[in-house]
Amino acid sequence: MQPNTTYDVIIIGGGPAGMSAAIKAYEACKGKVLLIERNDSLGGILPQCIHNGFGAVNFGNDLPGPEYAHRYEVELRKLPVDILLDTIVVDLTADHQVYAMNSTDGYLHFKAKAIVLAMGCRERTRAQIRLPGTRSAGIFTAGTVQRLVNIEGYMPGNEVVILGSGDIGMIMARRMSIEGAKVHAVLELLPYLTGLRRNYVQCLQDYGIPLHLSTTVNKIYGDKRVEGIETVKVDENLQAIPGTEEFIKCDTLLLSVGLIPENELSRKAGVQLDPRTNGPIVDSDMATNVPGIYAAGNVTAIYDLADYVSKAGEVAGQSAAKYAESAARRDLKEHRTIRLKPGANIGSIIPQEVFLEQDQDHEVLLTMRPNALMERMVKIELTAGDETVVSFREQYARPAEMIVHKLKAKDFEKLLSTDATELVASIS
Repeated sequence: MQPNTTYDVIIIGGGPAGMSAAIKAYEACKGKVLLIERNDSLGGILPQCIHNGFGAVNFGNDLPGPEYAHRYEVELRKLPVDILLDTIVVDLTADHQVYAMNSTDGYLHFKAKAIVLAMGCRERTRAQIRLPGTRSAGIFTAGTVQRLVNIEGYMPGNEVVILGSGDIGMIMARRMSIEGAKVHAVLELLPYLTGLRRNYVQCLQDYGIPLHLSTTVNKIYGDKRVEGIETVKVDENLQAIPGTEEFIKCDTLLLSVGLIPENELSRKAGVQLDPRTNGPIVDSDMATNVPGIYAAGNVTAIYDLADYVSKAGEVAGQSAAKYAESAARRDLKEHRTIRLKPGANIGSIIPQEVFLEQDQDHEVLLTMRPNALMERMVKIELTAGDETVVSFREQYARPAEMIVHKLKAKDFEKLLSTDATELVASIS
């Protein structure tokens, strides 16, 4: 590939958000589109997710991760979209200069009319949660072990404890059991499950693996290799309760303690980040504060389902293509917007801003992360001051599951005659 190449749209990241963005970007502008992926294959994390649970929304089928990724890759490769694998983007500027490198072409420089950020997320590590104890071998993030077992064919250990009830942790509890390991327990610091309920049933209950809530690792034992851990119960303030310590003998500790959006490149480009999500603040077109730079998927916030990651990528790809081919996007920016703000029992919301002056059938996919467990019928309201603008109900609210709701521009009609600047979303 020739350096100093100009593209209409460049997508950084080849996971579900990046592939869907590339497809929709080309379909929308029929221009030059480039997708850059740091791995040696497309799909992001999906090739190592051999369990089912993908595609129910977008394909109406319950698919394993590799099959879900393959369907998008097949569609992408039918199009004249340039794809660079094994390529790392090392710098990105606000004026859409992209600097990358790989072992074949060396140092590369590209210029784009529009950019889509789709870098995904990474796992929190032991250092980030300040886990006490020795620095012995046998401590892994759950995603690392997922790759070791499912792709590279290695078993990291035989006697396992998992810290964190996130989806990857529970899925790997089942996977390690299938491969012959003894999974002694899954520990969760919080008083509620942090992964999907279906994974608790299918991965823990069905395999007889105990879940201990309000429990964490107090100490790790072992010199060269983990020999065991000490657990401890925590109170409502997440402080250790003296006298509740227990020892579990094990040789492996897996960490499933949360995911962090990958936003080093976003910061370099001057993209404003939301302190609640640690991802870019985006509007209903998935546009960031930097003109011509869009973001989608787990780079904006951590999603539950890859299907919604793909849908966000579609919006970002289409919007980036429109920006690249005309001034339509810049004109739209001059129209009135309203800020969406998390209120009672909501931790985060995507997008954080919506356009009021759109075609009345224009749809916005609203995704909200509850921060309270409410196992009953709940009401979600978007209010401007004392006035309720949008209201709908859900069967329950769980921090592990995003609430997804389609809104249309006509839902905000009543705001056009007011001077409201923000809508507050709350659950009751």
